[in-house]
Parts: sequence; structure tokens; C-alpha cells
Amino acid sequence: MSAVQENIRMPKSTADFIDPMIGAITEHESTWAGLGKTYPGAWLPSGLVQLGPDTITGGDNGSGYSAGHDSIEGFSFTHMSGIGAYGDLGNLLVTPTTGPLYTYGGLPNEILDETYRSRFNADDETAEAGYYAVALENQVHAEATCTNRAGILRFAFPTDSRARIQLDLARRVGGRSLEQYVRQVDNQTLEGWMRCGPEGGGWRGGNTPLAYTVYFSLQFSQPIERSGVWSVVVPEVWRGEWPERMYAQWKTPAYIEAIRNATIEPFPESGEHRGEHIGYYAEWPEGVTEPLLVKAGISYVSIDGARDNLAAELAHWDFDCVRADGKAAWNHAVGALADVTASDEQRTILRTAQYRTLCDPRYFADADGSYPTPDGGSKRSTSFTRRTIFSGWDVFRSQFPWLTLAAPDTVNDTICSLIEVAESRGGGLPCWELLGCYTGCMLGDPAIVVIVDAYIKGIRNYDVERAYAVCRQTALGPNTTRKGSAEYNELGYVPGNISMTLENCYADWCMAVFAEALGKHEDATLFRSRTANYKNLYDPEVGLMRPKDEHGNWLPWVGKLQMHGSGCVESNSLQQTFFVPHDTDGLVNLMGAERYLATLTELFEKTPAGANWTDYYNHPNEPVHSLPFLFNRIGKPALTQKWSRWAAKSFYGTGIFGLNGNEDVGQMSAWYVLAAIGLHPVCPGDGTYELTSPVVSRATLRLHPDYHTGSSFTIVAENNNDDNIYIQSAVLNGQPLDRCQLQYDEITAGGELILTMGAKPV
Repeated sequence: MSAVQENIRMPKSTADFIDPMIGAITEHESTWAGLGKTYPGAWLPSGLVQLGPDTITGGDNGSGYSAGHDSIEGFSFTHMSGIGAYGDLGNLLVTPTTGPLYTYGGLPNEILDETYRSRFNADDETAEAGYYAVALENQVHAEATCTNRAGILRFAFPTDSRARIQLDLARRVGGRSLEQYVRQVDNQTLEGWMRCGPEGGGWRGGNTPLAYTVYFSLQFSQPIERSGVWSVVVPEVWRGEWPERMYAQWKTPAYIEAIRNATIEPFPESGEHRGEHIGYYAEWPEGVTEPLLVKAGISYVSIDGARDNLAAELAHWDFDCVRADGKAAWNHAVGALADVTASDEQRTILRTAQYRTLCDPRYFADADGSYPTPDGGSKRSTSFTRRTIFSGWDVFRSQFPWLTLAAPDTVNDTICSLIEVAESRGGGLPCWELLGCYTGCMLGDPAIVVIVDAYIKGIRNYDVERAYAVCRQTALGPNTTRKGSAEYNELGYVPGNISMTLENCYADWCMAVFAEALGKHEDATLFRSRTANYKNLYDPEVGLMRPKDEHGNWLPWVGKLQMHGSGCVESNSLQQTFFVPHDTDGLVNLMGAERYLATLTELFEKTPAGANWTDYYNHPNEPVHSLPFLFNRIGKPALTQKWSRWAAKSFYGTGIFGLNGNEDVGQMSAWYVLAAIGLHPVCPGDGTYELTSPVVSRATLRLHPDYHTGSSFTIVAENNNDDNIYIQSAVLNGQPLDRCQLQYDEITAGGELILTMGAKPV
């Protein structure tokens, strides 16, 4: 290559600015709060498969990977990202090994004697959108890439050792599967399944009814020379009730002894093997110079579905082609925000945040549209793609308002999926849905918020009457999923719980909007009568919300900064009081304008510089996410601009510590994306986006032809820099704009917003 050629650098594509390692750490110096817990493996937008490295099985390590660990168990085909609870998935663990055969996966950052894991160095990792690679200490170079429902691994083994692939079929993030099955179809093909339930831990340590089966169809690129299986006698301690089973596994001597003493035998002549805790291995002779490839299709429906997914999406062995297709898919997906003018660091943070917003809700259906049902059967849809992992309490605030602009088809699919879940379960809408299960996590009626917000924005490719019916049942019953419903309906508040009261009140307002839009006047009147229930918990003496008992008496005041005992979820009374998104004016009148402004300002001004976790503006938890934008609603837009710009700079960065809290399945990232382009809602369901100070100087939102009337909307921030954070003037489509809000319809009609920035508030 000539010197001239060496100096030529291809311009970066949009996807090149995505850094999957941002936030990819679960624990650091015994600290778990304030860490992103993101997953750095290979996946596509909304992909069912997330293929890549696993460093840990048990504990509160939701993704199964942490950059704080020094060794890798293997590479599994399913993962979650950014979650705060004990994780799940991590199924079908594939590990390349050499030397003696071991059946114990070991633990990170400990002695690896007689384990199948291998050490690695962070400098030897490569993580890109849709691709992951690492050089392992056992001299194997491992790479991963994927399609939506299938994945492919490429292993380059040392030529002086036998090559071995091990499948730990019992392994699962946060637990183990309960039963496994594998059959050897021929000397290059395996098929099987792993059945998971709460008895094996997993999500929230097994404190949930989550049950699912993962089916796989796996192929090796080279014929197997020798294969076998191992089986473990499950210790009785693993069969305990929650919470014992949450802690009984993984580090106990009983666990380690049982796994180390697994029975190893050649693959049965019957061609299949089944058990409660089994594994499989295949070997190839020394001297293999070509990389060994392993590919698999995954399904939650059946082995046939897994086989068909593999055939539909990955019928060939061209690893590099799959990788290139994945990068192209990411360029297209994050290209929904185009023509971005910003520094490289800002672009990296922004593009990675966009990437995270497109992880979930992910595909739950096979390539032919089939998806599992709660009765153990399956259904098939051609009108929508069934999705899963709806972290409702988090994502109604920023992620779904962002997706209504950037990916409204995802929003529509999710609503169809939520309706299907509610009807199939015979109850209300889920607050936190995972693989068709009501996990019981968090509170409120976020699915109602998402549905109503979408409906008023014209996203309606679903049966609206069915949607209204499940929303109404959620709000009123019978068989409601709303927490505190009975007490709320009777008293107008939930005893001892500020958060439930305020969340239920807001959802009632959303129901009133929905009912009015559909001409259901009696229902609208009913729900409107409940939208001021937040006033029942305002105590003028303390100037904040305060919990009451069932008799209407104030409970002892624990202080505005105390979370435990305050009746607040992931917040305190100071933070939670402002969650009246549908009636800011009413809350201002209740508190008094002067007190409202002083209290809200205090929440920001007293936040310690560099705080990772704080009793004031605590960005790692969602209840404060709309608070910077409330200043707009009380006629103080310069403070919205000041504090949103401060939050974007203070709580987001690059590297493994680049997120200042659990990423929360797209919510933390979506907050940044919206704030970075100068928009954010206060009240999903009213169609309004607050204007604020953009981080980037230019961005064009490419609109969806099936859901939006315009083709693009551009936001330009002239003279924008770290000093010029205040909007001096605004021009919308050539006309002066004298307000600090935009309506959804104004954005999606297309056009241009030009903001002139300056160093002083106007």
C-alpha cells in the first residue's frame, strides 16, 4: 500500500459511532447502583437473538456480562440489556475450549482451575453494532454476529490442540433452566430446547411466574469427530422457595461440587439426551486450520420454528456477509436521525443512545409470524409482529415518545402485542412484560399511557375498541393489574403510597382523554372525576406529597429526602411530588407559584456536583426524568434549557462508565436522544414536546411515510456551544415561534426549526 493510500481514511458511517461498550458494566468496587448494565454483544434492531459474551451466571448481573470481569464463560444466543433486576435469558451457552474437558463454568475474577471459562483482556475485545470479537487466553479467537432470529459464531482454534465446542444447556442468566433436551440429527446438526421457570431462579431471582422454553436448531461448519454429554444430579438446595433459591446457587460448595462431579459419557446411541442439568460437547482433531463456525436459529415456539428461522435468515456460512448486513441494518435504523452536526464524542453518545432505544420491545415471533401463547400453544399473525420486553414504568416517559417519531411501526406492534397479552391472560395490561409474563415489577399503568399517547398521535393500526376495552379493564377491573386499585377506587388514594396514587391518577387522565376521543362520554366523566386525586396527598404544612393511612390520617413524616418509608418508589417525596404531568397548573395552584418554583429549583441546585446517586435530582431513577422540562410549563424556559443541558452533560458519557444508572431497556438512552435534539415531553398523551437547548447543532428526523404526513423535520441550533446554551429566538418554517412547545403534528408534518443560541437567558 502506498503512503498516499495509507493516509486515506474512509469517512465514518452512522453505525461506526455506535459503541456497545458504553455502560457495559454491572459492578465496580462493590457498587451496583449507577452502572449501565448494558449488553455489548451482537444484535439487530428489535432482534430476537442477542449473541455474544457471558462473564457471569448468577447474581444481580442482568445482562450476564460485565467489563469488570476478567474471564468469559462462553457465548449465548439470548440476552437482556440495561435491566436493574436479577436478569434472565442467556440461553444456549456455546464455549470454545481446548485441553481437558471440564463441566463447571466457574466464577469471574477467581482461580479458573478445572473450569471451562477462559480469561481475556479488555484490550483484545472489539464491540461494534451487530458484531463482537475477543481473543481468549486459551488461544481461541472468537467472533459473533447475527440476524434477527439466528446467530453465527466463528472460532479460530490453535492448530496444536483438539478443538472442542461445549454447550451448557442448563445455564441461564440469574439461574438455571429446569429441563433440557438435545438430539444429534447428524454429525453436523443438533436440535433441542431448554425449559425455564421460576424454580430455577432467573428474573428477580425467581420471584415471578415467568416460564418459557427456548428452542434451537444448531449446525457446525465441519463434521464432528467425537461427541458426548454430561449430566448433573441437581442438589436439593436448588429446589427451595423464593427468596432462598435466589441465593442458594452459584457460590455454594454444593453447587460447585455437583457441577464438577457431572457424569460425562459418549453421546447416547439413541441420538438424544434429556435431563435436569445437562451439557453437550463436540470435538475435532488437531491441525484444523480453517475456523470452526457454529450457527443456530432460535425460537420460543418449537424446534421446527428454530429450524425454519435458521433456514429463512441464515442458510449460508458467510460470516462476513452477515456482519456487513448487520452494519447496514444499523446504518438504516439509526439513520432515522440524519445530518447530525456535533463533536465526535457527542455523536458517539447520541448514536449509541439511539441504538439502545431500538433493542426492546424485541421480536418474540418466528419468521413466519408464529409466537407462543400462555396455554403452551402458539398463534400466528401476519398483521403485526409479536414483541416482548416492555419495561413500561420506565419507557413510557421518553422511549415511546421518541419511538412515535422515529419508529412508529415499533409502537404499533407493541400495542398489538400488549392487547394480545392482556386478552390471553384475561386481565389488565402488563406493567412490565417479559416473554408473555406479567412479571409484577414496578407500578402504574404505563401501557395505558403508551396506547393513549399513540392513539392521539394517529398511530392506530390495531383494533381501537379492543385497545380501549383492555385499558378500561386495567383502570377499573375486574381482574385489574393496577396496584392499589381497590383502595384507590374507594378512597381516592392508596394508603401509604404516594407513587401508586400519582401513577393511577395520571393513568385515569389518559383514560379520560381516550374515552373523550372515542365519544364514550359516561366513561370520560368518570375518569375526569378522578384526575385530581393527587390533591388528596398534598400536605400544605410540609409543602409536598405525604402518605396517608386508610382513615385519612397523615402518616409520620420521614422527611423530604428519605426514600424508604416515604411511600415513594425509587424516589422520595421531594422528587415524587412533581409527578402530576397532566395538571401542572393544578399543582402550581395547590403549592403556590412561589413555593413550586423554589422547591423545583432547589431539587436541581442542591444536587452535588459529580453525584452518582443523590436525594435531589437523581437521574439514574426515572421519576425525575420530566422535571427539567417543567420549568417550561411555568414560564421559565431558560431554566429548562439550563438544567436539561446540565443533565445531558452530567449523566452521559463514553466508555463503560458512560451511563449514570441502569440503562432501563431504552429509557435512559431515549431521554438523551430527545434532550440532545432539543425536545422532550412532560405529559405523554397530550401530544406536546417541550423545547429545550439542543446538545447537537443540527439533526434531521426522517419521518415514516405510513404514519407521518411530512418527510423530514430539521432542528438547527445556530451558534451552539457549551457556553451558548440559551435559546435567543426560534423560527418554525420561516415564521417566528413565541412559545416553548411543539405539537407532535407540527413535527411530523415536516419542516425546519431554527434556534439561535446565546450565553445569556432571554
